[in-house]
Order: sequence, then structure tokens, then C-alpha cells
Amino acid sequence: MGRAFVYVIVGGGVAAGYAALEFTRKGVSDGELCIISDEPVAPYERPALSKGFLLPEDPTRLPSFHTCVGANDEILTPKWYKEHGIELVLGTRVKSVDARRLTLVTSTGETITYNFLIIATGARALKLEEFGVEGSDAENVCYLRDLSDADRLATVIQSSSNGNAVVIGGGYIGMECAASLVINKINVTMVLAGAHCMARLFTPKIATFYEDYYMGKGVKFIKGTVLTSFEFDSDKKVTAVNLKDGNQLPADLVVVGIGIRPNISLFEGQLTIEKGGIKVNSQMQSSESSVYAIGDVATFPVKLYGEMRRLEHVDFARKSARHAVSAIMEPEKTGEFDYLPCFYSRFFAFSWQFYGDHVGEVVHFGEYEDGEVFGAYWVKEGHLVGCFLEGGTKEQYETISKATQLKPAVTDMEELEREGLGFTQTVVSQQVVTEVKDVLSSEIVRQTSRVVSLVTVEKPLHVWHAVTGVVVAASVTAFAFWYGRRRRRW
Repeated sequence: MGRAFVYVIVGGGVAAGYAALEFTRKGVSDGELCIISDEPVAPYERPALSKGFLLPEDPTRLPSFHTCVGANDEILTPKWYKEHGIELVLGTRVKSVDARRLTLVTSTGETITYNFLIIATGARALKLEEFGVEGSDAENVCYLRDLSDADRLATVIQSSSNGNAVVIGGGYIGMECAASLVINKINVTMVLAGAHCMARLFTPKIATFYEDYYMGKGVKFIKGTVLTSFEFDSDKKVTAVNLKDGNQLPADLVVVGIGIRPNISLFEGQLTIEKGGIKVNSQMQSSESSVYAIGDVATFPVKLYGEMRRLEHVDFARKSARHAVSAIMEPEKTGEFDYLPCFYSRFFAFSWQFYGDHVGEVVHFGEYEDGEVFGAYWVKEGHLVGCFLEGGTKEQYETISKATQLKPAVTDMEELEREGLGFTQTVVSQQVVTEVKDVLSSEIVRQTSRVVSLVTVEKPLHVWHAVTGVVVAASVTAFAFWYGRRRRRW
């Protein structure tokens, strides 16, 4: 027995929740949308799992972090989906998909047909076994990708107070979990394969600041080596970690964060795959016109840089979901997906954001010594292409985002360092002036044309004086209109 829906979303992560909200805002009817997820709960904000969920006191729990609370929007509880006529098929895996016949089969054997399919299957955590290390099934070896992982990690943390934790990996999961473990009064050693933490994004100078702070909290770093094996007790519980450099670290708890891999196996051989993801166009549409891909699984065109990329961050998951739904529901009103790559995170009391591309020459600015507000610019071929900022205000983050999108010319690297944040503020201010000129010019032309059409050259001089007055008034009106609009944005 099968069912039919107009729209089906496969996957129940962040992207699915934001897509569902966008569908309702675009007027989806009751019974038209179905979400199929192998998780037993409605879509939620995954970033909460490595932060609030692991707190020792008053930890975050569902329903408080269902989507779309991460964007200060509605909280989509299971009741919300029911009230909006959206079918949630939870705890169910999709076994196969036939993209050409517009059908899929679930693990329960049900066949579901659709008109449009959105792939939001996300990614899975890479396991140690994929690198030749056995032991992932030990009760105190933890990964963190979904709610069940978080429940398991929280349980092990509770039984490991004042014990020793080894964190394998220095990316988002490693850094965020290490901070949470310290807050839980657990001794932490981080093992990094590279020279410093967040090696794919941070410069050595930026990384040093955060590593120094972590060390001040008692965290130890061992760099340039990898895990090779575990030591176990009679209950198959890990007691120590063996490293390639010969170190052996005692361990009551091991957290592994060594990367992720997109869940695209269902679509290999059916859709075009590029750079490890499903290739889509600027509407998030795949090589099959009825199939769209969003979030971690999508390889999409970055308009600003003219190349295809796949991004692993919640910001992209949210925004690509909204765009895909808009492209499906209102194709004639939806332009190209013009996304500026964005990454951000929080460690302890710190909060940083990055926009753009981390290539080219780097210029650091700000107060790295006091750790309040500092950052870095990336400059390639004489243009600003990326910006990192720690400790900024909402307005400052918006400014660096706008400036990076403009790719302004940089002629003096030393002056850029001296100006610091002032550079992006100047760039954005100049853009505002240009917008004012454009608005004024267009409004003056429009008003002048309108007035001139009412008079002829035979009219007396006082008529032309009146025309001039109208033009001046139009200019003032245009400026007032622009300024008022700008004030609302600020």
C-alpha cells in the first residue's frame, strides 16, 4: 500500500525543519508535504547538542531546540507539523529511491510517490574503523552527530566527573565538546593531527589565542599525531588511548570528531555527483528536475567566486532550504542563490564569525592580547575575499558580511592592518553613499520627466521656475525615502 505527496523531504535535520517552515509560508496545502526521517523526533537544531545539551546544570532538552529557534523563529514541535497538515514519518529509513519514476521505498516497505523531492539527508560522522582503528563500539567512545549520540555522551560525562577525557580532533566538534567537558569538571587532552586547532579555517595566530585560553582552563594539546589503538579492560571499556608518536593517554571517556561524510549513497548513479555532494544549480535543483538537494549534501555554485562548493555548516543548511522551497513554489519569483559562505561557533565565553573565503594573504587586526575584539582579513589578487571576527557586535558582524560580499580593492596591506574594522566600515559607508546617489538620480529623472511632460517650451518663465522647484522637492523626498528605509534596516 502506498501514499502520494506533492512534496517529500528525505532527512529530518536542520535543513528539513527550515524547509517545512518555508513551505507553510509559501502556501503549501494540508496533506501535500511529507518529511521522512530515520530519527525518532521532529527536526531540531543540531548545534545545541555540543553546547547547551551537555551542560551539567539545567541542560537544554527538547522541545526547546526544535527548528527554527536557531534563527529566532517559530519552534516547530510535532504539534506544529500536525496543525499545518504536514506528515512526519519518523524513525523510518528510506531504503531506495527511483529519481526518474518519482518514487521511494521506506524501510517498512511502503512505497511513496512525489512530484518534488528535497534531499536533506545531511552527513554521518566518520568512524575510526575507516582509518583502521577498532573500538567505536566501546561504551565510553562517543561521537556526536545526532540526538542519540548526545544522549550517550551526556550519560558517559555524568559517570566521568573528575576523570580523564581524550578528544580526537580539533574541529568544531572537538573544540565545542572540549569546552563542555571542562565545564563538567573533566580533565581534557586534545589530540590534533595538524599543527593547530580548526586547521581548515584558523590561521596559526588565531588558533594560538584559543589554544592558550583552553590551556588556561587545564586542557592539554598533543599535536602532529593520531590515534592508533585503544587499551580495554575486561568489560571492553576503553582505559587508555595509544598514539602514533608513542604517547599513551589514560581515558575514562573518548570523544571522536574527525569529520563527516555526506549521505548520498541512495542517489549515486542517478544524480550528478561533484566534490562529494549532489551537484545542483543556483535553484538547488539537481540533474533530475524534480529533485532538489540542500545542506551538507549539496554542491552548489558560489556566485561570488564562480565555482562549485559543498559547505558543512548550519547557516548554509538553513538558507539553502529556504531557497530551494522558494524555487519550487515560486520559480518565477526566485532568483539565483547568491550565498556568501558563513561559519561561526562559540567556545566558552567566546563567539566568532567568518565570512567569505580563507585564501590569499592574511592580515590580522585588533587586540589579540586582551581577547576582546580581534580578527583577520584574507586578501587575494588585490581584493578582500574573507573576514574573521571574534567578539563583535551584531552591527559589526553585519558590516564585515556586507564588505566581504562587495570584494573591495585593497591597495595597502599595512594600512589595512592599521584600520582594522574601520576598513569594512568605510567600505560599507561608501556603498551607502553610492546607493543614495542612485536613488536620488532615478527619482529626479522620474519626477523631472513627469513634470516636463506637463509643460512645453512655449510656457512662461515662471512655469520653468516651478519645474525647478518640483525637481528640488523630488530630490529631498527621494533622500527622505531612502534614509527612512535605511533606518529601518539598521
